[in-house]
Amino acid sequence: MIIVLTGQRRVGKSCILQQLIQETGSKQQNNIIYINKEKTEFDFIKSHKELTLYVNEHLDHTKENYLFIDEIQEIIEFERTLRSLQADDECNIIVTGSNAKMLSSELSTILSGRYMEFHIQSLNYKEFLEFHQLEDIDSSLMKYLTYGGLPQLYRIGIENQDLAQDYLHNIYNTIILKDVIAREQIRNVPFLENLISFISDSTGKIISASSIGKYMKTQQIEVTTTVILNYLAYFCNAFIINKVPRYDIHGKRLLESSEKYYFEDLGLRNALTGSNQIGDIEKLIENAIYLHLKSQGFTVSVGQFRQMEIDFVAKKNGQTIYVQATYLLASEDTIEREFGNLQLIKDNYPKYVISLDPFHKVNDREGITQLHLREFLRRDF
Repeated sequence: MIIVLTGQRRVGKSCILQQLIQETGSKQQNNIIYINKEKTEFDFIKSHKELTLYVNEHLDHTKENYLFIDEIQEIIEFERTLRSLQADDECNIIVTGSNAKMLSSELSTILSGRYMEFHIQSLNYKEFLEFHQLEDIDSSLMKYLTYGGLPQLYRIGIENQDLAQDYLHNIYNTIILKDVIAREQIRNVPFLENLISFISDSTGKIISASSIGKYMKTQQIEVTTTVILNYLAYFCNAFIINKVPRYDIHGKRLLESSEKYYFEDLGLRNALTGSNQIGDIEKLIENAIYLHLKSQGFTVSVGQFRQMEIDFVAKKNGQTIYVQATYLLASEDTIEREFGNLQLIKDNYPKYVISLDPFHKVNDREGITQLHLREFLRRDF
């Protein structure tokens, strides 16, 4: 099986690849072939032809061969070389990629059933605390919600706010330029920027291409639904945002129209929008919960039960959990809304209400557990 590590740029794929290289390279019977398409020394490998030639020149038939390629999507028709190598059982293959389209088209079409994908996310909250040597207190949580989980931030230091923000801006611009504008040959860059700003401001809201089109029209921007859907797909392919479909809990089926979008990293979202923690706190809470559920291996959707919305329905290995998110349980109306929606679901799966209340305002009722966001983000499922 070909091993494919996917994820956003600067999320740590190369570091994991280097660890695998060190582990396999420490054994004398192994021969390592390493190609890093982010380094200029490998610029000559532009297509599968140069890739095949380079690999064949470096194979050692007296040893166990390992081929490692970083950012493989930069090589045109790379999948042809991988298929040939695998067919001949020439070497073990481990690659990284920063574009989901690589899997949905190139790999899945040519190498169907012959590869395994491991998606690498940015640091979760517990890892963030460990990297930055922070205590699990509210101020640390706010730093996580502000700066996100890109691993390299620990070298820069999040105490230096200007440097940290500059780093996040640079990473965001690199992803947009290389993985969206250049790869997809975008011409309407102003619309692209308006669209990602709209998505960031709509984090946690159910939206559709038609509703986006109507909003753009109010901004004197005329754009078709097809173009909107294409651009949203470009952002998802670059792992900037994730599309979360709606799920009919009663009918037990995914709904085809309208969905929510969450960012792959909180820091990059804030680099785009600015760190308005007060105005964006509910959006950041929801996004953080989504990322934690994904890091725990859940398939996540937005629940709909009759006319009620459940923020998250998460499924894994036959297990289901329901999660409602809110800033504070500051009124009886809020308490009734968040708990009442979950109470309507008459099954025995775990149900949670997550907030930033400094202490539990509501006793757990009918099996619904209230947790502070910090508690939830530390919990393993």
